[in-house]
Amino acid sequence: MADQADVIAGAGQAVSVEASSLGDQLKTIRQALKTSPVRKPLAWASIGIVAVIVATAIGQVLLNRWNQPFYDALARRDMQGFLHQLVVFAEIAGGLLVLNVGQTWLNQTIRLKLRQALTLDLIDEWMRPARAFRLAHAGAIGVNPDQRMQQDAAHLSDLSTDLGVGLLQSFILLVSFIGVLWTLSSGFVFHIGGKSLAIPGYMVWAAILYAGIASWLSWLVGRPLIRFNSDRYTREAELRSSMVRVNENVDAIALAHGEADARRQLEIDLGTVLGAMKRIYSAQINLSWVTDTYGWITVVAPILVASPVYFAGDISFGGLMMAVGAFNQVHSSLRWFINNIGGIADWRATLMRVADFRIALGETDILHDKEKRIEFGQNPDGRLTFERLEVASPDGCTKLAEQDVEIRPGERVMITGDPRAGKTLFFRAIAGLWPWGSGRIGMPTGDAPIFVPRTPYFPLGTLREVLNHIDGTAPVDDAEIAAVLAEVGLQRLASSLDRSARWEHELADDEQRLLAIARLALRRPKWVIIDEALDTFDGATLRQVLSMLARRLPDAAILNIGRGQHNNQFFPRSLTIVKDSGGSALKPARVRAGAIEPPPAARRKK
Repeated sequence: MADQADVIAGAGQAVSVEASSLGDQLKTIRQALKTSPVRKPLAWASIGIVAVIVATAIGQVLLNRWNQPFYDALARRDMQGFLHQLVVFAEIAGGLLVLNVGQTWLNQTIRLKLRQALTLDLIDEWMRPARAFRLAHAGAIGVNPDQRMQQDAAHLSDLSTDLGVGLLQSFILLVSFIGVLWTLSSGFVFHIGGKSLAIPGYMVWAAILYAGIASWLSWLVGRPLIRFNSDRYTREAELRSSMVRVNENVDAIALAHGEADARRQLEIDLGTVLGAMKRIYSAQINLSWVTDTYGWITVVAPILVASPVYFAGDISFGGLMMAVGAFNQVHSSLRWFINNIGGIADWRATLMRVADFRIALGETDILHDKEKRIEFGQNPDGRLTFERLEVASPDGCTKLAEQDVEIRPGERVMITGDPRAGKTLFFRAIAGLWPWGSGRIGMPTGDAPIFVPRTPYFPLGTLREVLNHIDGTAPVDDAEIAAVLAEVGLQRLASSLDRSARWEHELADDEQRLLAIARLALRRPKWVIIDEALDTFDGATLRQVLSMLARRLPDAAILNIGRGQHNNQFFPRSLTIVKDSGGSALKPARVRAGAIEPPPAARRKK
């Protein structure tokens, strides 16, 4: 497997990371939502919440107007007017209560639909042919895609909904109450040294100035949180990846007495997470000094602003309370940015991770787009051909010793080479996963080969579903399944066809490969290309497998890429893979990603 490791490491080194802009990130999220199957329910929910917020703003204006007659009735000790205003309050508050409950329901609906839209889009983009494979080799952006699609997409949906609804609500309330506050403060007259000074909209300007200074200071202090939050998510992903890796290798760790090393690595990863969290908490504490200071000042600020006019006798107590209420509403709307600076920084960091991941998914299709690519074609006569094929890699190229090779239907060919010749790279090139290089691969028309990797893939489900995973071919019956399982030495599994399990965990490595061979025999392909899957079998098992393939696939062409220690009678023809360090090589490519992602050399794959 040395050649495979070299390919993966080399691919990572061949990619550099380029940061995307906020405009790019917003554009890619807009594209995701535009094509989403839930865009209509999401749009209707958004329209509904706008209507509810507008109705709530009207109710808030009515409630603010209610302040003056209510407090004036108190000042006059008017019991009848006081009781009447309580009834009015109950009507307004009841309507606002219904609207608040409706807004909460719509808010949750938008969260749900937004997460569904984002996650489905990311899954769809990720699962396009060969994209997940290429992204995994695209450097740091391809590390821990599960976290970006599951946790980050969910977090972005929640933050976007809360911040978006809050911003909309603040804007509508601001528009509604600026007019009220302007009207109330239009009659404010200041008496200074025997002179009168009228400032139109005095309390409006005071609220804007007050909130503007607070917002500027909050952004100045809270801006580092964007970088700190994004760094934390990266470190959390690394810690989670390490824990998953340890959990998947507990047997090997225990046998090697490697608990101390594993614990030390987990402690290092935890330390980076805690360090990132400490930076966030320090920034939040600094931000709290600004926001909390303004919060306390806001308790008395509107009264201080209006007090000169009140003490001059130009407004009643009820008018003062109405002006104070309107000032608080305007100021509350204007200080939305102050109250949400932490959430905005978190949203910006999460948007960067999700959007950059989606951008990278699309750009992996044009990775190394200036490089020459292998030409793929169809051979109507059913042959598989390699014409001057060179597979490019960062350290040279992999090719066959013979320039032009023709393999006819039914042939059995052994393809071998030195450990670092790039056998797995050659296998991936034939499969179309690694398109960079030169020359031509001619595939047999109408008979798509079945590719058998060293490590097989089994979908979740029953054993029958695993073995019937045949890309649309009619399912085989249980008797044939049992017979094939017996032929590869897995007869004990014949009674487990209806049991669901994670078979890659239930079976040993060799048993997994035997199960993959059994599935291959049930599919009855005309062409089979195997990558080292036969190399780990002992002599008796290998003879058993080859005997089964000879009986079940008598007319199939089988190409086995491996060490070449197999039965020459089964593979009468042999080809050799060689490494040419002076041949075609890949140049560094660029994939846009978050600017603070770890460098490719530091990445770890689950």
